[in-house]
Formats: sequence, structure tokens, C-alpha cells
Amino acid sequence: MKELLLVRYGEIFLKGLNRPYFFRSLVRKIRYALRGTGAKVWIHDGRILVDEFEDLETVIDRVTHVFGVHSVCPAVEMPKENFDAICAQAVQMMADLTGTFKVEARRSDKRYPMLSPEINAELGHRLLEANPGLKVDIHTPEHVLNVEIRDQAYLYVRVIPGVGGMPVGTNGNATLLLSGGIDSPVAGWMIAKRGVQINAVHFHSFPYTSEQAREKVLDLARKLSFSCCGIKVHIVPFTEIQLQIRDHCPEEYTTLIMRRFMMRIAERIARKTDSGALVTGESIGQVASQTMEALNTTDSVVEMPVFRPLIGFDKSEIIEIARRIDTYELSSLPYEDCCTIFTPKHPATRPRKEKVAEAEAVLDLEGLIERALDQVEVVSV
Repeated sequence: MKELLLVRYGEIFLKGLNRPYFFRSLVRKIRYALRGTGAKVWIHDGRILVDEFEDLETVIDRVTHVFGVHSVCPAVEMPKENFDAICAQAVQMMADLTGTFKVEARRSDKRYPMLSPEINAELGHRLLEANPGLKVDIHTPEHVLNVEIRDQAYLYVRVIPGVGGMPVGTNGNATLLLSGGIDSPVAGWMIAKRGVQINAVHFHSFPYTSEQAREKVLDLARKLSFSCCGIKVHIVPFTEIQLQIRDHCPEEYTTLIMRRFMMRIAERIARKTDSGALVTGESIGQVASQTMEALNTTDSVVEMPVFRPLIGFDKSEIIEIARRIDTYELSSLPYEDCCTIFTPKHPATRPRKEKVAEAEAVLDLEGLIERALDQVEVVSV
């Protein structure tokens, strides 16, 4: 008999002939997540199993943060031939529990002498005899004793939810415009959950934005990097561009022109990193630069698709996800980013692309972009 962790996956089941590709990718990501723990990840009979670990709770925490993992179950593996031993182990696992329960047996080995309903009935009977604090409820039980009869018997009670989604990298690469705010880390997490490997671009306007603001963004990237299996953050110096916009462009267009520069620079970095799309944290109507007309104006300067996972979310919904993925407290630290400096008093909310393009034409667009790209710092987290 030995203890192990049974890893369950969900959406991969739907992938038909492509399932092995997604399955192998998920196993690689789990091994990446468990590096340094000494745990062994192996595949047996269509199951992903983890054993040889020292700290079960650490292993559970790491594996449940891997995109593609539906749930994990701390289980006991034991010989299936001795049914009395299986019953004794079940009694031990349920000894401290009270309330309602049911037994759910699955018999993959069709040669096993007992049918699943027979296993359910006999195990349930012995559990009731051993623990008077339990009673049967087959419809809405508080506890479920799962018994899987394969080449061995596997017993488990706890089912800990994972993040779900798809293994990172199975659906291409994208570049996230990462600020120090609440929204963009959530957007990055959501697009990565769909199997997209992300890298990030951050615009830093020193000395108007501090070193603490820069470190805050890197800390946010570190929060994301675990589930994303590492992130490269491209830190772009943005001070010269913002000063030129402030000094030479109409005030009502400064935010839009700034956003257009960001999109152009992010697209160039994205193409160098083999990304197929840009990702932003915008939600329609949340601020002046996120009206439909404003978003259309900023998108018009790039050819690459722009994904906005939060486009229809309320702020309260975004905050709820940020709390769940543990980025909210970091995002709330009072360090300004470049989007909050030189903010116009009356920004244009329904801009015309032609007017904005005319307003920015006074700038040396290509020269400013090239100088910023020449000074990009890349940090791997």
C-alpha cells in the first residue's frame, strides 16, 4: 500500500485524436510545477499519478495551480485481491468523518469478481457498522468514498479543485501589455488558462514612475509565472515618448496617442517572440480610453489580433478574480504606472481616428519607437 496523488483533467477528454498531444503537454507542465520537490510524475493506465513526495500539501498546492488540471485526489493504492483489506482501509479513511456519505465504485477491470453495485453495498455496510456518525445519502452526500478497481485498487475521499483550462503553450503564444493595475494581470491569467503561453511588455516612465512601481510589476509577473510556467517581461523605457506627446499633442488626445505607441511597440516585440496576438486588460466603458471608439482608434495602428478577455466584465467581477489568483493586494499598492501620469483633464471619449492620426503626425513616430526598442530590458521570472 502507498499514498499518492491522482491528477484529474477535464477538457482534454474532448480533444479526440489530438488528446495525446494535450495529455503529454499537461504532464510536462506538472513536472515543471513540481521541480525541486523530489516528487515523481508518471502515467499509468490513462491516469496521471504523483508519488515519492515529502510534503503532500505543497504538492497539492503546486499541481492545482497548473492550467489543465481539473482536480487532484490524495489516494491510497493497494492490491485489489484482498477485499477485506480494502474495506479496512476505507473504514480508516472515513473514521473521523460524520454526516452523510455514499460509496462510488468504478470497476475498470471487468474480470474483478464483484460488480460495482456490490462493492458499493458491501463497503457502505461496513462503514455504517464501524462509524455510527455516518448515514447514507446517495443523492447529495457530504462525503464520497471513491474506489477505482484497475490493476490495483485506488481509494480516495478528498477531491481538491484545480484551475482547469488547457495546458500552457498548446494554443500558441501571446504578448500581454502588463501594467501595475488590477485588470491586466487578470487578463493575462485568463488567456493563459486557455492554453496560451504569454510573455509581457511593461512601459516604465522613470523618474515619473518609481523603481517600486517597476518591482511591483515584476512581482505581479511572478504571481502569474507559476501557472504560466515562466514569463519574460520586456520593460520598455517610455519617458521620452510621453514627454513628446505631452509637449506637442492636443491634451484631449494624449492618452489615446500614448496607447497607440504602446500597441505599436508591443506588436513589434510580439513578432520577435513568435506571438500571434496582443492581450490587454481593457473593459469596455470602464475609463475614457476604453470606449468603443477609443479602442478602435488604438487597435487601428496594429495588424495583429488584440484579445481582451475582460471586455464585458464589471470592475467587481475583475476584482473577484484578482483576489482569487492572489494579485489584488499587489495591484493595489500605491505606486503609479505610466498610464496614470500626464492624464488629461478632459480626454476625448469618442475620437475620430483621422483626427488622432493628424495630432500625432507632428511626432517622430519611428524614431521614438526605435529608441525605445533599443533600450528594452528583458527580465525572466
